[in-house]
Amino acid sequence: MSVTVQQLLDAANAVVPKVTFDEARDLIENRGALVVDVRDAPELAATGKVVNALHVSRGMLEFRACPETKYHDPSFRKDRPTLLYCASGGRSALASKTLQDLGFQEVYNLGAFKDWVDAGGDIEGPMDQGMSNS
Repeated sequence: MSVTVQQLLDAANAVVPKVTFDEARDLIENRGALVVDVRDAPELAATGKVVNALHVSRGMLEFRACPETKYHDPSFRKDRPTLLYCASGGRSALASKTLQDLGFQEVYNLGAFKDWVDAGGDIEGPMDQGMSNS
């Protein structure tokens, strides 16, 4: 039986807590939470990212998070809170559910990058497009 994208999102949102800006900031500052940007590279190039966020495009998330792959990034640890965001909150909800399926216990959907920016969150970028004078 097939499902719709909306059904996948509803299922993810039912099990992945969404955090507010203040909750996210507390997790980052006091618990060393990993912040993961699951947007595509062109989106980062255009807008930047949350300060110190790890960029892992949605398509590579499982490979970076799972220690059994050669692509594993050791920043992903099951003993630390993980916050994910994207442009609107949909991809980060699905990605958060995927991390839960991989055994990550404390995963949160930070939602939309724009919401972080509008709340006054610090960002890096936009990224240099190779136009520097060096």
